[in-house]
Amino acid sequence: MTGVLRPAPGPQDLPRRAFVAQVMGLPMSVHVRGPRAASAEVAAAVATAFDDLREDEAMFSLWRPDSPASRIRDGRDRLADAHPRVRHVAALCELAGQRTGGAFSAWIPGPDGRPRFDPTGLVKGWAVEEAFTGLQERLRPLGAHDALVCAGGDIAVACRRTDTPDWVVAIEDPRDRTRVLRTLALRSGAVATSGTAARGAHILDPETGAPVSGLASATVIGPGLTWADVYATAAFVRGRAAIGWLATLADHAALLVAADGTTTTVEGLRKAG
Repeated sequence: MTGVLRPAPGPQDLPRRAFVAQVMGLPMSVHVRGPRAASAEVAAAVATAFDDLREDEAMFSLWRPDSPASRIRDGRDRLADAHPRVRHVAALCELAGQRTGGAFSAWIPGPDGRPRFDPTGLVKGWAVEEAFTGLQERLRPLGAHDALVCAGGDIAVACRRTDTPDWVVAIEDPRDRTRVLRTLALRSGAVATSGTAARGAHILDPETGAPVSGLASATVIGPGLTWADVYATAAFVRGRAAIGWLATLADHAALLVAADGTTTTVEGLRKAG
């Protein structure tokens, strides 16, 4: 898990406000700082972001038996006939499978061994990134504001100001969640963690459908939340064998925590130019 630490005041102690909602079964928070952070216009922009997330929850939730994703999962509907947004996510999941060497998939074997549609490993990060991008566009006419979204511990940040401190993100120790392993100072980008500390053994091996437990946690830092989240999940599935693969990922870094508490930091390749 990751969390937000309050930064020290900047040269201008600008207004800031936090907004919290329960979406996708998780507490999600949005933090905004800037001259109009406490205004009704900012509150409306954040409310729209939460509404966007609720629309994706209604479309992709596998807890809702009549959601489009559930109907594909149980065979009532065909993916080929699904809403364009569902087909887009399925295509991203296919790409994720290619990028992770099969350590990620939206088709997980069920109890009978047949693959069942489950894009949830990508949907949360993607939906949050989409909503966060829309929020930044709505904030733009209101002046320069910094923003951060925390979705159950997965975090995306953006700073449009130059007179503010970095956002500070803490990576928890999965064996003792009161302890911080690392802190990260970020002005843009995303941090995602996969592990068993918060939700137990819920990450499944896409090949067998069985829960994975080789690591305590895998955290990935990158430019965007969609792929940071996918890569964190894939790294957790791969276990310690993920180290070499993570080192090939451009503009990403990772922190792996083994079951015995041993930590390994991996720096990915830098893009040329």
